Amino acid sequence: MGAIGREIGHLLIGIIFLTRIPVPVALEYEETRLARAARYFPLVGLLIGGVTGAAFWLASQALPGVLAAGLALAFGVLLTGALHEDGFADCCDGLGGGSTRERALEIMRDSRIGAYGAAGLVFSIGLRWGALSVMTASHGASAILVGHAVSRGMIPPVLAFGRYARADGLARSAADVTRGEAAFAVATAVLIAMVLGPSLGLGALAAAIIAASVMVALLFRRLGGYTGDGLGAVQQVAEISVLIFLAAAWT
Repeated sequence: MGAIGREIGHLLIGIIFLTRIPVPVALEYEETRLARAARYFPLVGLLIGGVTGAAFWLASQALPGVLAAGLALAFGVLLTGALHEDGFADCCDGLGGGSTRERALEIMRDSRIGAYGAAGLVFSIGLRWGALSVMTASHGASAILVGHAVSRGMIPPVLAFGRYARADGLARSAADVTRGEAAFAVATAVLIAMVLGPSLGLGALAAAIIAASVMVALLFRRLGGYTGDGLGAVQQVAEISVLIFLAAAWT
């Protein structure tokens, strides 16, 4: 397999990991392959956001904005298998209910959802739903596209500069992201955000970076590092912040 083939393979690994989109290609397993795929997370987000944004635009042609927003969010959840929503809910349960680091990590491993997790999902979905419901079809589609791409661009820097809080776990296989790969991911997110124009694009990026930084700081203060669920929480708060910023800018 040549260099181009390897990079395509890394991109496909990212699609397999972050979505439920079937990839009709057999890929050889390598322990570090998920880490190599992280540089393409914003591009996978672009794919998710493009399809979900198109669904919002189409629904907006026949339905009120609040219904189009709900359908688009539901479609996005189906497309990703609620991967990040699940992580965010587990993170809310662990950080909200765990009085110690060990207890928080134990709670986050529990597949059952608690009161903090349920409340977190309500706010995550509700805030995104509310933000999209006040946007026009074209603005909402653009916001969804940028929100999905930029928020996933916040994950590789955490992998490259942070430390994993557990001794084992799925996210450990992605922990070997280099700083160059993280920079590539962030640069890709910046370029995608610029489809909104310089001022809105930079504003959306700033909103995502601030939200992600606060979430990372909380994870490191409480857990001593990130977890797979914590990465899901980083994506969620970044996406929420992008949509709220754009809703405020366009209304």
